[in-house]
Amino acid sequence: MSVIQIVVDTNVFVTALRSKRGASYKLVQLIKKGIFQLNLSVPLAVEYEAVAKRTIGKITLDEKEVDDILDFVISKANRWRIYYLWRPELKDAGDDMVLELAVTANCQYIVTYNVDDFTPAKKFGIIAIAPRAFLQMIGEL
Repeated sequence: MSVIQIVVDTNVFVTALRSKRGASYKLVQLIKKGIFQLNLSVPLAVEYEAVAKRTIGKITLDEKEVDDILDFVISKANRWRIYYLWRPELKDAGDDMVLELAVTANCQYIVTYNVDDFTPAKKFGIIAIAPRAFLQMIGEL
């Protein structure tokens, strides 16, 4: 059986940094198990970093710890260059890069808290799913 390919929206990544108790944190912890394969592009990784570092002072992690987590996530992810833009597809233009990555990487899922915002992903065969629902689906919750 092939490994499930996913893109994790920035809101999920940053939520994982805020609390060790939620589904987002568990999702990031599971990256190393190989149950699913995370996919990243440079723009998404840069967004992860920018948004995560804006939360420093509001979370218990310092800048080095955030950098270490980013390094780990990037090292475990499939990395992609996006050559074809599907813009505009989504109502939030900032989400288009997430969809474009999912299409390029042939992902089955976009894991996000903004499931409704990614409804147009269905026409590409991609399902937007919340972290908790994704974890339940893969048998980890």
